[in-house]
Amino acid sequence: MTPPVSLMPSQDARPGAAETDRATLPASVAARLRELITEGELKPGARLNERALCERLGVSRTPLREAFRLLAAQGLVAIEPNRGAQVLALSEDDVRESFELMSALEALSGELACRNISDEEIVEIRALTFEMLACHARRDLPAYYRLNRRIHDCINLAARNRLLTQTYQTLNIRMQHLRFRSNYDQQKWDRACRDHAGMVEALSARDEARLVALLRTHLQHKCEAVLEALRADQQGPRNSAA
Repeated sequence: MTPPVSLMPSQDARPGAAETDRATLPASVAARLRELITEGELKPGARLNERALCERLGVSRTPLREAFRLLAAQGLVAIEPNRGAQVLALSEDDVRESFELMSALEALSGELACRNISDEEIVEIRALTFEMLACHARRDLPAYYRLNRRIHDCINLAARNRLLTQTYQTLNIRMQHLRFRSNYDQQKWDRACRDHAGMVEALSARDEARLVALLRTHLQHKCEAVLEALRADQQGPRNSAA
């Protein structure tokens, strides 16, 4: 059983501490729910059972419902009057369009990063890549994915373009569960690791053309993997009944 997340307000004597805790609690709950959605524990289309989630997270319904609203604003949850909240399920067109846009954002991030990244940032990304590949060798997908996300974020930040980062982060929140799911197939996961090994080398050489090509191909492969999995899910009931 998953232990309750440490989300309850702390006993802080500072003026305004209680108000700060109440303000940050829904955001903390939303972050934990995003993690559960990303890692597939809360699947697309699933109804969000308030009682069960309150017990699991150790919170009352008020911050939970506020967290639902935060996730709805981020495009992860749909809230229907008198029916509650459910994880948003994306269509094939939604998936394809999301990856097309993300591919363009990642490519631009890589291009600008090659021009603006510091030697220290390259060292950090290389270290994160080695750590991520070690997670792959252990078949630890959640740990692998957390490092993977940090690497992509580091490349984006190295672009030194605040509007690009804002747009990237907004879309990336909606796509985390898709990017995570694209690694369920072992061969596709192995290929993603090879892509990342090439990315860090291209970045170290500040080779814009090579990094942009790798990032676009990487996102294309991710899209194809997600669409294949989505179609398999849709065909599953028919196959099992045959």
